[in-house]
This record gives sequence, C-alpha cells and structure tokens, in this order.
Amino acid sequence: MSWLWMLLAVILVVFDLPNSKSSSFTADLFENWSKQYGKTYPSRQEKQFRLSVFEDNYDYVTKLNSLANSTYTLSLNAFADLTHHEFKARYLGGFSASANNLITLNGGSSSVGASCSVGKIDIPSSLDWRKKGAVTNVKDQGSCGACWAFSATGAIEGINEIVTGSLVSLSEQELIDCDRSYNNGCGGGLMDYVYEFVQKNGGIDTEQDYPFKAGEGNCNSNKLKRRIVTIDGYKDVPANNEQELLQAVVKQPVSVGVCGSERAFQLYSGGIFTGPCSTSLDHAVLIVGYDSKNGVDYWIVKNSWGRSWGINGYIYMVRNTGNSAGVCGINKMASYPTKSSPNPPPAPPPGPAKCDLFSSCSGGETCCCSWQLLGLCLTWKCCELESAVCCKDRLHCCPRDYPICDTNRNLCFKRMGNSTLVKQLHNGGLSGKFGDWSSLLANWNF
Repeated sequence: MSWLWMLLAVILVVFDLPNSKSSSFTADLFENWSKQYGKTYPSRQEKQFRLSVFEDNYDYVTKLNSLANSTYTLSLNAFADLTHHEFKARYLGGFSASANNLITLNGGSSSVGASCSVGKIDIPSSLDWRKKGAVTNVKDQGSCGACWAFSATGAIEGINEIVTGSLVSLSEQELIDCDRSYNNGCGGGLMDYVYEFVQKNGGIDTEQDYPFKAGEGNCNSNKLKRRIVTIDGYKDVPANNEQELLQAVVKQPVSVGVCGSERAFQLYSGGIFTGPCSTSLDHAVLIVGYDSKNGVDYWIVKNSWGRSWGINGYIYMVRNTGNSAGVCGINKMASYPTKSSPNPPPAPPPGPAKCDLFSSCSGGETCCCSWQLLGLCLTWKCCELESAVCCKDRLHCCPRDYPICDTNRNLCFKRMGNSTLVKQLHNGGLSGKFGDWSSLLANWNF
C-alpha cells in the first residue's frame, strides 16, 4: 500500500490535477492517506466532514504546486484533514512573543539575557549542525503548545554537544511541568525564560529520564534535581539584524520565533519557503544551519511537529530577502544559551529505600505494605517504580502521575480538569521492566 501512496503523492506534486471533489480519485486518495497516517474517525459523519476538508486542502496543494515560479511545494501531510483554523488552534499560539519586554528586565548582566553582538567571525558558505552531530532527532509536540520548550532544549542540546562532545536529548516535560515562573506549560512560553530557569536550577534532566507526555503534569521534584546538562547563561541576538543572526548560527544552533500560521506552512513539504507570511510571531523553532540553492539563500530550520511534516521535520526558509524582520519574522527574536563549563559528574545511583528497620527495597523502588496488623506493617513488597502509589489491594501499584488504582480492570487513572486519562498494561514480558509504566504493576519483588 505504501508504494501506491508514494505514486499518488508524486502525481499530486508534479501534475496540476483537475479539481474534482466528487471524483473517486480523491476518495481513494483519502483512504490511502488515512491508512498512511493511521487516521480513524468516530462516526461516518465525522469521516465525511474530514474528507471534505481533505479535498479542500487537496485543491489548495495542487493549485500552489502548479505555480511555475514557486520555490517550495506542499503535500497532503498528517495535517491534511484539518481546516486551517483547526490547525492554528491546535498547533500554534504556544510562543508568547508579547511577553518579551519582561526578558530585558530579568536579563541581568551581559552574560545573562543581554542583547549582545557576537563579534566578527569567519562565515563559511554553508553550515549544517546536523552533520556535526549537534542536533537530536526531530521531536513531536503534539497538540501541546510547548514549541518554546522544544526550541530551547534544541539550542541547549546543541551547545552542550559543541562544548562537551556529548549529544544528550533533554526533557521538555521538565520545563512544561516545572518552569512556571513565567512560562505556562502547554499554554505558551519563551525560550529566554527557559534559559533562566535551567541556569537557576543548576541544570536540566534528560528526555529519557523525564519523558514527554504531550500534556501538563505535576513537577517531579526528584527529577528536577537531576541536573545532567548545565548552561552558563544566554544571549539575545539584536532584533532584525540578520548578519548578527548568521554569526550566531555559525557558533551554535539558535532559537527563533516565526509566524507559522500561514496555510502553506501547515502543508509545507519541500523547497525554500518564501511566504507570503506575517511577521507576527506565534511559533518557536530552531535554526540549525544555512545554505544556498540556485542562488537563493536559506536557513535550515528544525520544527517540532514530527518527521511527517516538511522535509523529515525540517523547513528551509529563505534568508537575505532585504526585509529586516526576515521571512515570517525569523530575524525578530533570536536567542541562544551560553556554555563553557563542564556538566556536573553523574549522580550516584539511588540507595536502598528503607521500608522499616529490617526491610528495604532497591534504589528507585517504592515500599508497599502487603500485610498489616493493628496499624503495623509486618510484611513489605517492592514496587519497581519510584515514588509509586500503592493500591489498597496490597498487590498492585501505579505510577505517581497516574495515581488512581482500578484493580478490577487492571488500570491506572489520572484526572486532568474534566477529563480522566487512563493507560493500560503492556502484555509483553512481565519481568518488572514495563515499557511505559502505563498500568497497574502486578510484578512484585520479595
């Protein structure tokens, strides 16, 4: 089936196909697209509506791709069943550019937050920090408006690799849950506030240890103390100064704000994006390099919408346009973390968790009472999760972020607002190492 989808996609880009909303072609294309991206819909009416949206996006894509002077192409990507209004509401608005005045007030010395020229340096004709090993894999923020966190971690990951030689994927979830002085989780934020938070906290944890959950949660204070990567401060590139921005990118990946709310941005698939687009910033991304093609200069920009968007998660955005703000405002608000000092040594593994004077569990486990008499626990069992919730049946436990036990259905729940979230147990290999700790853990150690 994948070869058929690829063939249809090639036809869509190369040829100006007729607009035939009632044709079986678009219906078949929609079916193949749905299988490609694992799309299902709760009702026949919803599916029919999504087909009509898909057809409208199809018409838009074919029209733009037929333009002879266009430097970029569009495709029916994973967002092709969303109206443009739905797309903007779901994926944009997480970048709080209007709050930037606060950054200057909080900036402090020239090493932390000041707008500062990087000085004249040699500028190579092209540069790609991916090829130098300073860029982690493309991530996916989902419908959580935390683009600011992904942009900031990308910049910290880059400078950390450049200084230490170690590429470590860092935790956006820590920032979403814990960085609440000015940033607002999935509701928006700014990269400079991240840099201030990481510096004041003394570092940031890894993505592996504090993984992304596509939503907000309570701050895990234990993981907040795991300061794996540190920074010294940050600097802001002077606004609307593309030459200064270029010199900064020569040194390291740089966080920037852009306007991502144009319809063409939603369906971008390749080439050099030239707009048109507003310069009102509503999305945060990461510049990881630059190059030129056929005399057109462009930035290499890493997004956080997954690999199915753009060029495997990247977009090429035109530079040297003569507009001081840059295409989509990319020159308006750029910043980057600074680092020269090494990271702290790895923390020692956690010691045994004491249950009572005579019993203990291994480090990273939780003591749960399995037999109690007159309020005194006589027998303990070990849940292989740190800071877990012990269920009342004395046989199971739940992860701390899903603290409600349902032992009858073998599930763990958590409530968020008016919603109740649930995860189910993995069925494979109950050896005590569960894939995502998504349910009740019935595997105890004595």
